[in-house]
Amino acid sequence: MAPVAGGLSESVVRTKDLRRGFDGRAVLRGVDIEIARGEFIALLGRSGSGKSTLLRALAELDYDVPGSGELDVPANRSVVFQDSRLLPWARVLDNVILGLGGPNARERGKIALAEVGLAGREKAWPKELSGGEQQRVALARSLVREPELLLADEPFGALDALTRIKMHVLLQELCERHRPAVLLVTHDVDEAVLLADRVLVLDEGSIALDLRIELNRPRTHRDPEFIELREILLTSLGVDREPVAATA
Repeated sequence: MAPVAGGLSESVVRTKDLRRGFDGRAVLRGVDIEIARGEFIALLGRSGSGKSTLLRALAELDYDVPGSGELDVPANRSVVFQDSRLLPWARVLDNVILGLGGPNARERGKIALAEVGLAGREKAWPKELSGGEQQRVALARSLVREPELLLADEPFGALDALTRIKMHVLLQELCERHRPAVLLVTHDVDEAVLLADRVLVLDEGSIALDLRIELNRPRTHRDPEFIELREILLTSLGVDREPVAATA
């Protein structure tokens, strides 16, 4: 297993020899990972490598999937999907506090909305929000519960480039404030290097690379070290960066 990152507290996620399969086909082939409290992990891999299967296992949403291995995750966890999955018949605040108990639930929901820049939109309907605003509501709904583990399955994949940049900044600020352990599934190498403390590359159901990102924040694409890390990850993903020679 990967060691706990320096300066971070004890691990909140541990898997050992985690295996999952579908219709007799192995999808996860003995995955060992460890995520410390407050650590941000990005998970890369080609389509079909098992990224979403691993996330669903950590969320314990794969109860109908055959598998084995050790899995230790906190009970207090939240999931953010690519689709915001807001209830269209419920107003924004009611979406945020869905299932949240306690006499101060609505006040906590308002604070969470203010944290994501949506103060004053408590009574709006989801259809009145942009795609980026809907994902902000989804983040507020996840973090209002102060989860120990935040699982994010390509939450910015459907957003335009400018909105993605804004959401990257927002997610960093929220994670620094709330300090959950984070596993972000993404196809975007730049997104992984920008946000993560460590990047894992999943290949055919196994961890092929565990790369620590030790760049100072805020990070920039122009940093030579950023470029070097991106090239390492692209190579691990099997992406050929050499230019194709022109043919006559």
